[in-house]
Amino acid sequence: MQFYKEKLLSPGQLKRLSEHKYSCTTNSLLDGFLQPWWDWLVSKVPLWLAPNLITIVGLIVNIATTLILVYYSPDAKTEAPRWACFLCALGLFIYQSLDAIDGKQARRTGTSTPLGELFDHGCDSISTVFIALSACIAVQLGYYPTWMFFQCFCAMTLFYCAHWQTYVSGSLRFGKVDVTEAQFTIIMIHLISAIFGPQVWMIELPYTGTEVKVFPLWAAVGIAILLAQSSISVILAGGVGKNGSTVAGTSVLSPIIPFSFVVVPAFIIYRKSAEHVYENHPALYILAFGMVAAKVTNRLVVAHMTKNEMEYLDTSLIGPAMLFLNQYFNFFIKEYYVLWLCFIWVTLDLLRYNTQICLEICDYMKIKLFRIPLGDHRTSLVSNTAEKNVRAMVEQEPLLDEDYHHGSDTTLDL
Repeated sequence: MQFYKEKLLSPGQLKRLSEHKYSCTTNSLLDGFLQPWWDWLVSKVPLWLAPNLITIVGLIVNIATTLILVYYSPDAKTEAPRWACFLCALGLFIYQSLDAIDGKQARRTGTSTPLGELFDHGCDSISTVFIALSACIAVQLGYYPTWMFFQCFCAMTLFYCAHWQTYVSGSLRFGKVDVTEAQFTIIMIHLISAIFGPQVWMIELPYTGTEVKVFPLWAAVGIAILLAQSSISVILAGGVGKNGSTVAGTSVLSPIIPFSFVVVPAFIIYRKSAEHVYENHPALYILAFGMVAAKVTNRLVVAHMTKNEMEYLDTSLIGPAMLFLNQYFNFFIKEYYVLWLCFIWVTLDLLRYNTQICLEICDYMKIKLFRIPLGDHRTSLVSNTAEKNVRAMVEQEPLLDEDYHHGSDTTLDL
Protein backbone atom coordinates (compact mmCIF):
# COMPACT_ATOMS: atom_id res chain seq x y z
CA MET A 1 0.00 0.00 0.00
CA GLN A 2 1.47 3.33 -1.08
CA PHE A 3 0.42 6.38 0.90
CA TYR A 4 -0.10 8.39 -2.27
CA LYS A 5 -0.18 7.38 -5.91
CA GLU A 6 0.01 9.88 -8.72
CA LYS A 7 -2.02 7.45 -10.84
CA LEU A 8 -4.45 5.02 -9.25
CA LEU A 9 -5.19 3.12 -12.46
CA SER A 10 -2.58 1.67 -14.78
CA PRO A 11 -2.97 1.87 -18.58
CA GLY A 12 -3.92 -1.81 -18.59
CA GLN A 13 -6.63 -1.27 -15.99
CA LEU A 14 -8.02 1.69 -17.90
CA LYS A 15 -8.12 -0.35 -21.09
CA ARG A 16 -9.94 -3.24 -19.42
CA LEU A 17 -12.35 -0.83 -17.74
CA SER A 18 -13.19 0.82 -21.07
CA GLU A 19 -14.02 -2.65 -22.45
CA HIS A 20 -16.20 -3.56 -19.46
CA LYS A 21 -19.82 -4.48 -20.19
CA TYR A 22 -22.48 -4.07 -17.54
CA SER A 23 -24.21 -7.32 -16.62
CA CYS A 24 -27.16 -7.46 -14.27
CA THR A 25 -30.12 -9.74 -13.57
CA THR A 26 -33.04 -8.90 -11.32
CA ASN A 27 -36.13 -10.66 -10.00
CA SER A 28 -37.21 -7.83 -7.72
CA LEU A 29 -40.86 -7.89 -6.70
CA LEU A 30 -41.26 -4.11 -6.73
CA ASP A 31 -39.20 -3.17 -9.78
CA GLY A 32 -41.92 -4.30 -12.17
CA PHE A 33 -44.53 -2.13 -10.47
CA LEU A 34 -42.22 0.89 -10.39
CA GLN A 35 -41.09 0.71 -14.02
CA PRO A 36 -44.00 2.87 -15.32
CA TRP A 37 -43.18 5.55 -12.75
CA TRP A 38 -39.49 5.48 -13.64
CA ASP A 39 -40.25 5.56 -17.38
CA TRP A 40 -42.55 8.55 -16.93
CA LEU A 41 -40.04 10.34 -14.73
CA VAL A 42 -37.11 9.92 -17.12
CA SER A 43 -39.29 11.14 -20.00
CA LYS A 44 -39.56 14.48 -18.19
CA VAL A 45 -35.80 14.84 -17.78
CA PRO A 46 -34.12 17.18 -20.30
CA LEU A 47 -31.82 15.46 -22.76
CA TRP A 48 -28.96 17.78 -21.84
CA LEU A 49 -28.94 16.57 -18.22
CA ALA A 50 -26.04 14.18 -17.62
CA PRO A 51 -26.87 10.83 -15.95
CA ASN A 52 -24.12 11.23 -13.35
CA LEU A 53 -25.57 14.60 -12.39
CA ILE A 54 -28.89 12.89 -11.69
CA THR A 55 -27.10 10.34 -9.50
CA ILE A 56 -25.17 12.89 -7.46
CA VAL A 57 -28.24 15.09 -6.91
CA GLY A 58 -30.10 12.11 -5.49
CA LEU A 59 -27.18 11.30 -3.19
CA ILE A 60 -26.92 14.89 -1.95
CA VAL A 61 -30.64 14.94 -1.15
CA ASN A 62 -30.34 11.66 0.74
CA ILE A 63 -27.31 12.83 2.73
CA ALA A 64 -28.84 16.22 3.53
CA THR A 65 -32.11 14.80 4.86
CA THR A 66 -30.27 12.20 6.94
CA LEU A 67 -27.92 14.80 8.42
CA ILE A 68 -30.95 16.80 9.55
CA LEU A 69 -32.10 13.72 11.44
CA VAL A 70 -28.60 13.23 12.86
CA TYR A 71 -28.51 16.87 13.99
CA TYR A 72 -31.63 16.42 16.11
CA SER A 73 -30.71 12.95 17.38
CA PRO A 74 -26.93 12.33 17.29
CA ASP A 75 -27.24 9.67 19.99
CA ALA A 76 -30.15 7.90 18.25
CA LYS A 77 -32.06 8.20 21.55
CA THR A 78 -33.41 11.72 21.40
CA GLU A 79 -36.78 11.94 19.71
CA ALA A 80 -36.34 13.62 16.34
CA PRO A 81 -39.03 15.97 14.99
CA ARG A 82 -41.70 14.31 12.91
CA TRP A 83 -41.04 16.59 9.98
CA ALA A 84 -37.40 15.45 9.96
CA CYS A 85 -38.57 11.84 9.64
CA PHE A 86 -40.87 12.83 6.80
CA LEU A 87 -38.00 14.62 5.07
CA CYS A 88 -35.93 11.45 5.35
CA ALA A 89 -38.71 9.41 3.77
CA LEU A 90 -39.05 11.95 0.97
CA GLY A 91 -35.29 12.20 0.51
CA LEU A 92 -34.94 8.44 0.26
CA PHE A 93 -37.78 8.22 -2.26
CA ILE A 94 -36.18 10.95 -4.37
CA TYR A 95 -32.81 9.23 -4.17
CA GLN A 96 -34.30 5.86 -5.07
CA SER A 97 -36.19 7.31 -8.04
CA LEU A 98 -33.21 9.25 -9.39
CA ASP A 99 -30.94 6.27 -8.87
CA ALA A 100 -33.34 4.17 -10.94
CA ILE A 101 -33.49 6.55 -13.90
CA ASP A 102 -29.83 7.53 -14.27
CA GLY A 103 -29.16 4.43 -16.36
CA LYS A 104 -32.30 5.06 -18.40
CA GLN A 105 -31.14 8.61 -19.06
CA ALA A 106 -27.73 7.32 -20.14
CA ARG A 107 -29.29 4.96 -22.68
CA ARG A 108 -31.75 7.65 -23.74
CA THR A 109 -28.95 10.11 -24.51
CA GLY A 110 -26.51 7.53 -25.84
CA THR A 111 -23.97 8.28 -23.11
CA SER A 112 -23.71 4.91 -21.36
CA THR A 113 -20.14 4.33 -20.19
CA PRO A 114 -18.38 2.16 -17.59
CA LEU A 115 -17.78 5.36 -15.64
CA GLY A 116 -21.54 5.73 -15.17
CA GLU A 117 -21.77 2.27 -13.63
CA LEU A 118 -18.81 2.93 -11.36
CA PHE A 119 -20.16 6.33 -10.33
CA ASP A 120 -23.57 4.85 -9.57
CA HIS A 121 -22.16 2.08 -7.38
CA GLY A 122 -19.89 4.57 -5.63
CA CYS A 123 -22.83 6.77 -4.69
CA ASP A 124 -24.80 3.71 -3.59
CA SER A 125 -22.00 2.64 -1.25
CA ILE A 126 -22.18 6.00 0.51
CA SER A 127 -25.97 6.19 0.58
CA THR A 128 -26.16 2.74 2.17
CA VAL A 129 -24.47 4.13 5.28
CA PHE A 130 -26.81 7.10 5.57
CA ILE A 131 -29.96 5.08 4.86
CA ALA A 132 -29.13 2.49 7.53
CA LEU A 133 -28.25 5.19 10.06
CA SER A 134 -31.43 7.16 9.41
CA ALA A 135 -33.58 4.07 9.97
CA CYS A 136 -31.89 3.41 13.31
CA ILE A 137 -32.46 7.00 14.45
CA ALA A 138 -36.11 6.89 13.34
CA VAL A 139 -36.81 3.97 15.70
CA GLN A 140 -34.53 5.32 18.48
CA LEU A 141 -32.26 2.31 18.32
CA GLY A 142 -29.60 4.12 20.32
CA TYR A 143 -31.15 2.56 23.42
CA TYR A 144 -29.91 -0.77 22.06
CA PRO A 145 -26.38 0.06 20.83
CA THR A 146 -25.46 -3.51 19.92
CA TRP A 147 -28.57 -3.86 17.78
CA MET A 148 -27.79 -0.55 16.10
CA PHE A 149 -24.22 -1.63 15.43
CA PHE A 150 -25.47 -4.88 13.92
CA GLN A 151 -28.09 -3.21 11.73
CA CYS A 152 -25.75 -0.58 10.28
CA PHE A 153 -22.80 -2.86 9.68
CA CYS A 154 -25.10 -5.54 8.34
CA ALA A 155 -26.29 -3.11 5.66
CA MET A 156 -22.71 -2.22 4.72
CA THR A 157 -21.69 -5.88 4.66
CA LEU A 158 -24.60 -6.91 2.46
CA PHE A 159 -23.80 -4.17 -0.04
CA TYR A 160 -20.18 -5.29 -0.06
CA CYS A 161 -21.24 -8.92 -0.53
CA ALA A 162 -23.40 -7.97 -3.51
CA HIS A 163 -20.32 -6.63 -5.27
CA TRP A 164 -18.18 -9.45 -3.94
CA GLN A 165 -20.36 -11.97 -5.75
CA THR A 166 -20.20 -9.70 -8.82
CA TYR A 167 -16.40 -9.81 -8.60
CA VAL A 168 -16.70 -13.60 -8.54
CA SER A 169 -19.45 -14.24 -11.10
CA GLY A 170 -19.05 -11.20 -13.35
CA SER A 171 -22.73 -10.28 -13.03
CA LEU A 172 -24.67 -8.25 -10.48
CA ARG A 173 -27.74 -10.15 -9.29
CA PHE A 174 -30.83 -8.94 -7.47
CA GLY A 175 -33.25 -11.32 -5.81
CA LYS A 176 -37.01 -11.06 -5.32
CA VAL A 177 -36.49 -9.24 -2.03
CA ASP A 178 -33.52 -6.94 -2.44
CA VAL A 179 -32.44 -3.31 -2.45
CA THR A 180 -35.68 -1.76 -3.70
CA GLU A 181 -37.77 -3.67 -1.17
CA ALA A 182 -35.39 -2.72 1.66
CA GLN A 183 -35.50 0.95 0.67
CA PHE A 184 -39.29 1.06 0.63
CA THR A 185 -39.39 -0.70 3.99
CA ILE A 186 -37.22 2.07 5.43
CA ILE A 187 -39.41 4.70 3.76
CA MET A 188 -42.40 3.16 5.56
CA ILE A 189 -40.49 3.26 8.87
CA HIS A 190 -39.83 6.97 8.40
CA LEU A 191 -43.44 7.65 7.47
CA ILE A 192 -44.70 5.81 10.55
CA SER A 193 -42.32 7.88 12.70
CA ALA A 194 -43.53 11.03 10.94
CA ILE A 195 -47.22 10.24 11.46
CA PHE A 196 -47.20 8.81 14.98
CA GLY A 197 -43.89 10.15 16.27
CA PRO A 198 -40.69 8.16 16.90
CA GLN A 199 -41.97 7.23 20.37
CA VAL A 200 -44.43 4.84 18.72
CA TRP A 201 -41.59 2.34 18.38
CA MET A 202 -41.11 2.38 22.17
CA ILE A 203 -44.65 1.17 22.91
CA GLU A 204 -44.72 -2.22 24.59
CA LEU A 205 -47.12 -4.77 23.19
CA PRO A 206 -49.58 -6.19 25.72
CA TYR A 207 -48.89 -9.63 27.20
CA THR A 208 -45.48 -9.80 25.50
CA GLY A 209 -43.41 -7.01 27.02
CA THR A 210 -41.70 -6.44 23.67
CA GLU A 211 -41.52 -3.09 21.95
CA VAL A 212 -43.02 -2.34 18.54
CA LYS A 213 -39.55 -1.70 17.10
CA VAL A 214 -38.89 -5.45 17.30
CA PHE A 215 -40.93 -5.97 14.14
CA PRO A 216 -38.83 -3.84 11.76
CA LEU A 217 -35.68 -5.20 13.40
CA TRP A 218 -36.60 -8.81 12.76
CA ALA A 219 -37.85 -7.90 9.29
CA ALA A 220 -34.40 -6.44 8.60
CA VAL A 221 -32.77 -9.60 9.93
CA GLY A 222 -34.96 -11.71 7.65
CA ILE A 223 -34.08 -9.66 4.58
CA ALA A 224 -30.40 -9.78 5.57
CA ILE A 225 -30.47 -13.57 5.80
CA LEU A 226 -32.08 -13.85 2.36
CA LEU A 227 -29.56 -11.51 0.76
CA ALA A 228 -26.59 -13.09 2.52
CA GLN A 229 -27.66 -16.58 1.52
CA SER A 230 -27.99 -15.50 -2.10
CA SER A 231 -24.56 -13.85 -2.22
CA ILE A 232 -22.77 -16.63 -0.35
CA SER A 233 -24.21 -19.32 -2.61
CA VAL A 234 -22.90 -17.49 -5.68
CA ILE A 235 -19.47 -16.96 -4.12
CA LEU A 236 -19.05 -20.56 -2.99
CA ALA A 237 -20.23 -21.88 -6.35
CA GLY A 238 -17.00 -20.64 -7.89
CA GLY A 239 -16.08 -17.80 -10.19
CA VAL A 240 -15.91 -17.28 -13.92
CA GLY A 241 -12.13 -17.05 -13.89
CA LYS A 242 -9.60 -19.81 -14.37
CA ASN A 243 -10.15 -22.78 -12.04
CA GLY A 244 -13.21 -21.13 -10.51
CA SER A 245 -11.42 -17.92 -9.55
CA THR A 246 -12.71 -14.34 -9.68
CA VAL A 247 -12.78 -12.21 -12.83
CA ALA A 248 -9.25 -11.13 -11.88
CA GLY A 249 -8.03 -14.70 -11.43
CA THR A 250 -7.79 -14.41 -7.63
CA SER A 251 -9.31 -16.52 -4.88
CA VAL A 252 -13.05 -16.11 -4.48
CA LEU A 253 -12.51 -15.67 -0.72
CA SER A 254 -9.85 -12.96 -1.00
CA PRO A 255 -12.28 -9.97 -0.75
CA ILE A 256 -13.16 -10.98 2.80
CA ILE A 257 -9.79 -9.72 4.04
CA PRO A 258 -10.08 -5.99 3.16
CA PHE A 259 -13.58 -5.73 4.61
CA SER A 260 -12.62 -7.57 7.78
CA PHE A 261 -10.10 -4.76 8.37
CA VAL A 262 -13.13 -2.48 8.67
CA VAL A 263 -15.64 -4.51 10.67
CA VAL A 264 -13.30 -6.17 13.18
CA PRO A 265 -11.58 -2.95 14.38
CA ALA A 266 -14.96 -1.21 14.54
CA PHE A 267 -16.29 -3.90 16.89
CA ILE A 268 -13.13 -4.07 19.02
CA ILE A 269 -12.96 -0.29 19.48
CA TYR A 270 -16.66 -0.22 20.36
CA ARG A 271 -16.29 -2.93 23.01
CA LYS A 272 -12.98 -1.75 24.49
CA SER A 273 -13.72 1.97 24.71
CA ALA A 274 -13.35 3.21 28.29
CA GLU A 275 -15.20 6.40 27.40
CA HIS A 276 -17.99 4.51 25.60
CA VAL A 277 -17.31 6.52 22.47
CA TYR A 278 -19.73 4.48 20.36
CA GLU A 279 -22.62 4.44 22.84
CA ASN A 280 -22.37 8.20 23.38
CA HIS A 281 -21.80 9.16 19.74
CA PRO A 282 -23.26 6.34 17.62
CA ALA A 283 -24.12 8.47 14.58
CA LEU A 284 -20.61 9.89 14.25
CA TYR A 285 -19.10 6.46 14.86
CA ILE A 286 -21.24 4.79 12.20
CA LEU A 287 -20.51 7.55 9.69
CA ALA A 288 -16.76 7.33 10.30
CA PHE A 289 -16.54 3.59 9.79
CA GLY A 290 -19.19 3.77 7.08
CA MET A 291 -16.93 5.97 4.96
CA VAL A 292 -14.15 3.41 5.35
CA ALA A 293 -16.54 0.65 4.27
CA ALA A 294 -17.62 2.76 1.29
CA LYS A 295 -13.99 3.27 0.25
CA VAL A 296 -13.23 -0.46 0.44
CA THR A 297 -16.41 -1.27 -1.50
CA ASN A 298 -15.49 1.25 -4.19
CA ARG A 299 -12.10 -0.39 -4.53
CA LEU A 300 -13.82 -3.75 -4.96
CA VAL A 301 -16.03 -2.33 -7.73
CA VAL A 302 -12.96 -0.89 -9.45
CA ALA A 303 -11.17 -4.24 -9.11
CA HIS A 304 -14.13 -5.98 -10.74
CA MET A 305 -14.48 -3.53 -13.61
CA THR A 306 -10.74 -3.47 -14.31
CA LYS A 307 -10.34 -7.23 -13.74
CA ASN A 308 -7.57 -6.51 -11.29
CA GLU A 309 -6.47 -7.89 -7.94
CA MET A 310 -7.73 -5.98 -4.92
CA GLU A 311 -5.14 -4.73 -2.44
CA TYR A 312 -5.79 -5.65 1.17
CA LEU A 313 -4.59 -2.48 2.89
CA ASP A 314 -5.88 1.02 2.33
CA THR A 315 -5.04 4.55 3.43
CA SER A 316 -8.53 4.98 4.91
CA LEU A 317 -7.57 2.47 7.62
CA ILE A 318 -5.39 5.17 9.16
CA GLY A 319 -8.59 6.61 10.62
CA PRO A 320 -9.58 3.51 12.63
CA ALA A 321 -5.90 3.06 13.52
CA MET A 322 -6.00 6.44 15.28
CA LEU A 323 -8.80 5.23 17.53
CA PHE A 324 -7.20 1.86 18.14
CA LEU A 325 -3.78 3.25 19.06
CA ASN A 326 -5.33 5.95 21.24
CA GLN A 327 -7.10 3.22 23.20
CA TYR A 328 -4.16 0.84 23.31
CA PHE A 329 -1.63 3.36 24.60
CA ASN A 330 -4.20 5.18 26.74
CA PHE A 331 -3.33 8.63 25.41
CA PHE A 332 -4.62 11.76 27.10
CA ILE A 333 -6.63 12.77 24.02
CA LYS A 334 -10.34 12.19 24.43
CA GLU A 335 -11.72 9.49 22.17
CA TYR A 336 -14.47 11.81 20.98
CA TYR A 337 -11.90 14.18 19.47
CA VAL A 338 -10.01 11.29 17.91
CA LEU A 339 -13.28 10.03 16.46
CA TRP A 340 -13.79 13.40 14.78
CA LEU A 341 -10.25 13.26 13.39
CA CYS A 342 -10.97 9.76 12.13
CA PHE A 343 -14.19 10.88 10.44
CA ILE A 344 -12.54 13.87 8.76
CA TRP A 345 -9.62 11.77 7.55
CA VAL A 346 -11.68 8.93 6.08
CA THR A 347 -14.15 11.32 4.44
CA LEU A 348 -11.41 13.34 2.75
CA ASP A 349 -9.63 10.14 1.76
CA LEU A 350 -12.82 8.76 0.19
CA LEU A 351 -13.46 11.99 -1.71
CA ARG A 352 -9.86 12.14 -2.93
CA TYR A 353 -9.96 8.54 -4.14
CA ASN A 354 -13.29 8.84 -5.93
CA THR A 355 -12.36 12.16 -7.52
CA GLN A 356 -9.03 10.88 -8.79
CA ILE A 357 -10.55 7.68 -10.17
CA CYS A 358 -13.25 9.62 -12.03
CA LEU A 359 -10.78 12.14 -13.45
CA GLU A 360 -8.43 9.42 -14.67
CA ILE A 361 -11.28 7.59 -16.41
CA CYS A 362 -12.65 10.80 -17.92
CA ASP A 363 -9.20 11.70 -19.22
CA TYR A 364 -8.68 8.24 -20.74
CA MET A 365 -12.13 7.93 -22.32
CA LYS A 366 -12.32 11.61 -23.31
CA ILE A 367 -15.66 12.15 -21.61
CA LYS A 368 -17.14 14.59 -19.11
CA LEU A 369 -18.37 13.52 -15.69
CA PHE A 370 -21.31 15.90 -15.20
CA ARG A 371 -21.88 17.19 -18.71
CA ILE A 372 -23.07 15.75 -22.00
CA PRO A 373 -20.98 17.11 -24.89
CA LEU A 374 -22.98 19.22 -27.33
CA GLY A 375 -22.38 16.78 -30.17
CA ASP A 376 -23.77 13.85 -28.17
CA HIS A 377 -26.75 15.96 -27.13
CA ARG A 378 -27.57 16.89 -30.72
CA THR A 379 -27.14 13.31 -31.88
CA SER A 380 -29.43 11.98 -29.18
CA LEU A 381 -31.94 14.74 -29.93
CA VAL A 382 -31.98 13.84 -33.62
CA SER A 383 -32.32 10.13 -32.87
CA ASN A 384 -35.15 10.76 -30.42
CA THR A 385 -36.93 13.01 -32.92
CA ALA A 386 -36.54 10.39 -35.63
CA GLU A 387 -37.85 7.73 -33.29
CA LYS A 388 -40.92 9.84 -32.50
CA ASN A 389 -41.56 10.43 -36.21
CA VAL A 390 -41.36 6.72 -36.95
CA ARG A 391 -43.78 5.97 -34.12
CA ALA A 392 -46.17 8.62 -35.42
CA MET A 393 -46.06 7.14 -38.92
CA VAL A 394 -46.71 3.66 -37.58
CA GLU A 395 -49.64 4.90 -35.55
CA GLN A 396 -51.11 6.80 -38.50
CA GLU A 397 -50.79 4.04 -41.09
CA PRO A 398 -53.69 1.93 -39.80
CA LEU A 399 -55.87 5.05 -39.73
CA LEU A 400 -55.03 5.85 -43.34
CA ASP A 401 -55.77 2.30 -44.41
CA GLU A 402 -59.04 2.39 -42.53
CA ASP A 403 -60.06 5.66 -44.18
CA TYR A 404 -59.12 4.28 -47.56
CA HIS A 405 -61.28 1.20 -47.12
CA HIS A 406 -64.17 3.25 -45.83
CA GLY A 407 -63.90 5.42 -48.91
CA SER A 408 -63.96 2.38 -51.18
CA ASP A 409 -66.95 0.94 -49.42
CA THR A 410 -68.80 4.21 -49.73
CA THR A 411 -68.08 4.37 -53.44
CA LEU A 412 -69.36 0.85 -53.94
CA ASP A 413 -72.50 1.61 -52.00
CA LEU A 414 -73.18 4.59 -54.14
